[in-house]
Amino acid sequence: MRGVFVRPLDWYLQLRDDLPDTVVESLPGDLDVSLWDVKKALVQLSKSNASFLEWLGSPIIYRDAGLIATLNEAKVRCFNPAHVAYHYASMFRKAMEARGPDGSLRIKKLCYALRARLCLRYVMAFEKMPPTPFASVLEGVELSASEREAINDVLARKEHALESDTVAPDARLEGLLADRYDMIASHPWRRQPATETAISQLDALFRSCVKSATPPGQ
Repeated sequence: MRGVFVRPLDWYLQLRDDLPDTVVESLPGDLDVSLWDVKKALVQLSKSNASFLEWLGSPIIYRDAGLIATLNEAKVRCFNPAHVAYHYASMFRKAMEARGPDGSLRIKKLCYALRARLCLRYVMAFEKMPPTPFASVLEGVELSASEREAINDVLARKEHALESDTVAPDARLEGLLADRYDMIASHPWRRQPATETAISQLDALFRSCVKSATPPGQ
């Protein structure tokens, strides 16, 4: 579960700069919780942080205090495709580092690598944030029939695989599993980082959130 929380005004009006802005808990039932303070969330949104953008794209909403629609509007103004592309390229590299001498990968790592690679392809094609559900990313990117078949085979096998199960190299995935990190810098990006106007709008949103969370008289 992912989310954003807001504290009363006095919490933000302190000289200390080591106050926690993240809550991470593991709960029964394999439920992991990660919450960000609204200031941290908005700062990361201004930087087009891909992890936070994925949170906003989740189709599952446990509770909405009226902020999600506003954040989704703000993310369009702040979206930096090159920054997000580097994020997914780095995720891809990290997953592929686990490859064995024979080229095999644990099936979980292979799925990480494929998702990162396809999200990178999505960003470079559309300069938009990829959908959070992997199935939606698959629908949105261009793939050959053999690549799509190979990915579906991997996903079907993952349904019944153990954590330790490995997958041998598949020639149909050779193109997808090639590193594309160097292509990002030379890509003719049209979208640019967030403007000062967008940052000012986030400042206003932050003040509004804190005022709403602060009891009268404080």
